[in-house]
Amino acid sequence: MSDWKADRIGSAERGENPMVVARMKSGFAVIGDTQLLPGYCVLLAYPKVKDLRALPWQRRSRFLLDMSLIGDAIQTACNPARINYSIYGNTEQFLHAHVFPWYEWEPAERQPYPVWQHPAEMWRDAQHAYSDTAHRSLREKISAALRSRTLALTTQA
Repeated sequence: MSDWKADRIGSAERGENPMVVARMKSGFAVIGDTQLLPGYCVLLAYPKVKDLRALPWQRRSRFLLDMSLIGDAIQTACNPARINYSIYGNTEQFLHAHVFPWYEWEPAERQPYPVWQHPAEMWRDAQHAYSDTAHRSLREKISAALRSRTLALTTQA
């Protein structure tokens, strides 16, 4: 495991996490280690907290808004049929939100189920692993769409 993966949030804060798409008001938008579903991103809360309940309501609202802005950016960059949002805390003991695009080309037998029910070997398959060669332009499109959406939001306020 690369050093930055041992502390994804700290490495993002230090500018050492290569997966960062954007710094947001509530944390860091990062592209997923796997691109099994192209455009998959994660919002890492910063400062680090255990779960959503640990945030005061204003920061909680901001985190959820930022999560939705990532979904908007993925929609713009990737044009999936739908965006799915997930917040867990079982494996990683810090607040983070998964933002998954959902595509109509996904196998019919998987479409009605949560993305986590895709076979484990698919998540670990090297052909889906993020790489700058294969996914940099996608990451840049998501970043540009996120900047545009965030700018539009601030000019509306």
